[in-house]
Amino acid sequence: MNAQFERTGSLTELTSYPQWAQDMVAACEPARRSVRDHVMWDQMREGRIDPATMRHFMVGTWSLIERFPSFMALNLLKTQYGRSPGDNLARRWLVRNIRVEQNHAEYWLDWAEGAGVSRESVLDGLPPRGTQAAADWCHEVCGGDSLAAGIAATNYAIEGVTGEWSQKVFDSLAYAESLPATGRKATLRWLQLHAAYDDTHPWEALEIVCTLMGTRPPAEAVEHLRECIVRSYTSLHYGLERCLARPLVEEVEEQAA
Repeated sequence: MNAQFERTGSLTELTSYPQWAQDMVAACEPARRSVRDHVMWDQMREGRIDPATMRHFMVGTWSLIERFPSFMALNLLKTQYGRSPGDNLARRWLVRNIRVEQNHAEYWLDWAEGAGVSRESVLDGLPPRGTQAAADWCHEVCGGDSLAAGIAATNYAIEGVTGEWSQKVFDSLAYAESLPATGRKATLRWLQLHAAYDDTHPWEALEIVCTLMGTRPPAEAVEHLRECIVRSYTSLHYGLERCLARPLVEEVEEQAA
């Protein structure tokens, strides 16, 4: 029987969650580190990222930023109030946080402009091939998989590791000083909002997932969640690698056209 989970310990302590969740998080750690410790953030922190790579990153990641509220909305469509404690928790949380996400796309454009990538390039530019992998995966899992899988893949995995790398970059004085002094505060707003100092969103998402799954879910269900989380990290990592890669000849031709 899938016994109901109700957290009693601290929200931000992994030991407050069922053993299956603790084991799952540990199993996903290598994939998470591949994003959190990517060389892209070192280049930003040291103020040495080249303009082409920054453009690839801003343009290539835009669809994930812009569409993120829609992924949450797809998960909201799966909920039914009163069906279960997990549904109720997810419904309240998604409704509240979709609204929070509404300005983040504008803040991303502010960051891009301050970093030398025009708003028009982000909105209309051709993203490097492969940089859409994370956005496409989020659409797939939120649109066609379970509520637990969708929240685990997006609000737990994507938001969680984004908070970690954002903090690395935001904490860097060298990166801040590499930006124009005029408008610097607005340029850094997206990073500031996502830096994970006190960010509880990923933990709240994990609590929702555990409430939906219970304390003793089937092993195959846990394995599926693990695969979904790892795929989120892997998609993000692949997109970052594509931002660093030289574009193929046909990509250059498409951009010129």
